[in-house]
Amino acid sequence: MNQRHQETVNDLRYLELLSHTFPTVADASTEIINLQAILNLPKGTEHFLADIHGEYEAFKHVLRNASGSIKRKVREIFGNELRESEIKELCSLIYYPEQKLTIVKERESELTDWYHITLYQLVRVLRDVSSKYTRSKVRKALPSDFSYIIQELLHERTDDTDKHAYVRAIIDTIVSIGRADAFIIAIANVIHHLVIDQLHILGDIYDRGPGAHLIMDTMKDYKNWDIQWGNHDILWMGACAGNDACICNVLRLSLRYANLTTIEEGYGINLVPLATFAMEQYGDDPCLEFQPKLNGENKNMDEKTVQLTAKMHKAIAIIQFKVESQIISRHPEWKMADRLLLDKVDYERGTVTLGDKEYVMKSCDFPTIDPKDPTRLTEGEVDLLKKLHRSFVVCEKLQRHMHLIRTHGCMYAVYNDNLLFHASVPLEADGSLREVEVGNGQRYKGKELMHTVGMMIRSAFQTDTNPDDKRNYIDYFLYLWCGPDSPLFDKSKMATFERYFLNEKETHKEEKGYYYKLRDNAEICDKILDAFGVEGENRHIINGHVPVHVKTGENPIKANGRLMVIDGGFSQAYHAETGIAGYTLVYHSRGFELVQHEPFTSAEDAITRCTDIKSTRQIVEMSSHRMLVADTDIGKDIKRQIADLQRLLYGYRHGLLTQSDRKK
Repeated sequence: MNQRHQETVNDLRYLELLSHTFPTVADASTEIINLQAILNLPKGTEHFLADIHGEYEAFKHVLRNASGSIKRKVREIFGNELRESEIKELCSLIYYPEQKLTIVKERESELTDWYHITLYQLVRVLRDVSSKYTRSKVRKALPSDFSYIIQELLHERTDDTDKHAYVRAIIDTIVSIGRADAFIIAIANVIHHLVIDQLHILGDIYDRGPGAHLIMDTMKDYKNWDIQWGNHDILWMGACAGNDACICNVLRLSLRYANLTTIEEGYGINLVPLATFAMEQYGDDPCLEFQPKLNGENKNMDEKTVQLTAKMHKAIAIIQFKVESQIISRHPEWKMADRLLLDKVDYERGTVTLGDKEYVMKSCDFPTIDPKDPTRLTEGEVDLLKKLHRSFVVCEKLQRHMHLIRTHGCMYAVYNDNLLFHASVPLEADGSLREVEVGNGQRYKGKELMHTVGMMIRSAFQTDTNPDDKRNYIDYFLYLWCGPDSPLFDKSKMATFERYFLNEKETHKEEKGYYYKLRDNAEICDKILDAFGVEGENRHIINGHVPVHVKTGENPIKANGRLMVIDGGFSQAYHAETGIAGYTLVYHSRGFELVQHEPFTSAEDAITRCTDIKSTRQIVEMSSHRMLVADTDIGKDIKRQIADLQRLLYGYRHGLLTQSDRKK
C-alpha cells in the first residue's frame, strides 16, 4: 500500500467532510488549479506600526498614504506624464477624496473634463495596486454599488481600439448621471485597502494623544489587522475590567498630558465628580508637581484650566497610590513591597525613606492621607472611586473597543518568520529565559509565559470564570502595567511617586531588565526566536515600546538585523526626545524597508495645500528573489489545502469516496 493511499485511508472521515465542499473530481481539480496559481502571486505588503499613542490624525494619514507607498506608485505610473504639482493633487485626492472633492468643485470651471481625466487616472492607479492579487480577492474588496463597473474598467485596456468606446461610455455615463463623486470615493477607498495587505500594530494605541477612540473606530471597519498588546492597552483593558488602580492610572496619564478628549468625548466618562472633589481638597494647593505637560492642541490652555487640571491630577494620583498599595499588599508573590511608599513618608518632617536613605520631598501636603493608616481611602475618595469605577465598566463603547482589541490580538504573534511583541521577553543575566510567577501560582517563561498571560487577560472578561480567580486576574492587570518581571514593563520599578515628589534623579531611575541590555546580541535574539518556534533563514524580532533616539544616532536595527525596534516617537510628547515622528516598517515582496516619518502638520494642510508626511525610506533587508505567496504562512496553509485536495482526488479516483451530483 503506497503512502498516499495510506494517508487517504487515515483521513477518510475528514475527506468525507471535505467532499461536501468539493463534491466532484472537477470541483476539487479546479480548486487545486486556483490555489496553485495563488502560490505564484507576489507576497502581499505588510505594514508594522507601534506606539501610536492616540495620534489619530497622523495615524489616519499614514494609513491613507500607506507610508508613502501610494505617492511612490503614482510617480512610477505618471512620472513622465504629470507635473509634480499634479501628482500631489492626485495623491491628495486619493488620501482624502470627500474633502478634496469639495475644494475641486469650488475651483474647477471645467468639472466634466476634470472628472474624465481623474477617473482614468484613478483606474490606472487601482489597476497597479491590484495587480498582485487574484480577481476574487479584488472583487471582495470592491463596494457592492460599483463592483461590476470597477471590474470592467480594471480588466479592459483603453489602448484596445475595440474596447476604447466601451470604456469611454462607462466613464461618460458615470459622470452624466451624477455618480462621479461616489465613484471616486469608492476607488480611493479600495486603493487604501489593497495597498496594505496586512496591518500589524505592535501595541500602545492608548494614552498621551487625543484620538485613541477614533483610532479604534477606524480599526472597527479595517479588514486585515492584528495587535500585540502594549502596556498602555493593557492599562485600559484593566480599567475596563474594573481594576481601580488601572482606572486611576488612566485618568492620571490623561490629566498629566492635558488630554481628556478620549476620556470625556470618546467614552463619555464624567469627570465632574473628580473636579469637584479636587477643588474641595486641593483648592488652595498650587499642585506644582502636577502641572500638566502641554503640547499640540493643548499648548494654549488657559491658566484657570491648567490649575484645575493640576488639582485633578494630584487628587487622582493620591488615590492611585493608595489603591495600588492595597492591591500590592494582597499579592506578596509579586515581590513589590518596595513600592509601598506611603507608609515610608514622615508626614510631619516632609521626608520619605527609600532603602536606607532619607529624602526631603518637594511638598508634603496630603489632606486625604491619615499618617496612621496612609493607604486608607477617605469617605470622599471611596465615593468618587465608585462613580469612576461604574463609568468605566458600564461604558458600552469602551467595552466594544476593548473587545475589539482582544479579538484582534494577544501578547505576541508570529507572522511570516517574524516574532512580534510590544516590549520584552523577560531574561536572566546570561540571556536564558526567566521564569516568572503569574497570578495562578505557576511559573512560566518565554512563549508559555506570553500565552498564559494572554489567557488570564481573556479570562478576566469571561462571565463563567471562577470569582476568586477572576479577582486575581483583574488585579494582575496592575502587575502587567508596572511589575518588575512583566513582559510589558520589565523594569525594576515604576518611579511615579519619586518623579512627582523627589528632586534627586537617582530615585527616578528605572533599571531596565536584561532583555533591553542583551537585545543587540544576535545570538540572544536567535535563542528567543528558537524558544518561540520561529524558523526561517531570515527571521526577525520586531518590537516597539522603547523610543529610538534617532537624533543621538541610535539605530532602530539591532543585533545585525535580527531585531527591529520601530517606536520612533509617534506621539507628539516624544518628538523632541526622538527627533522624528515615528516609524513604519514595510515588508513587501522584495524585502523590508523602514520608513522614518517627520511630524504631520494636519489633514487640512494635506487637503488644501497637498502636503504630505515627509518620509525617508531605508532599505533594511532585500530578498535575493521576489517573495511569493508560496513563501508566506498563507502559502504554507495553501500547500496543506492542496495536499488535502489531492488526497480527495485520489479517494474519488480509487473508489474510496463517491462523487455527488450537485444538482440533487
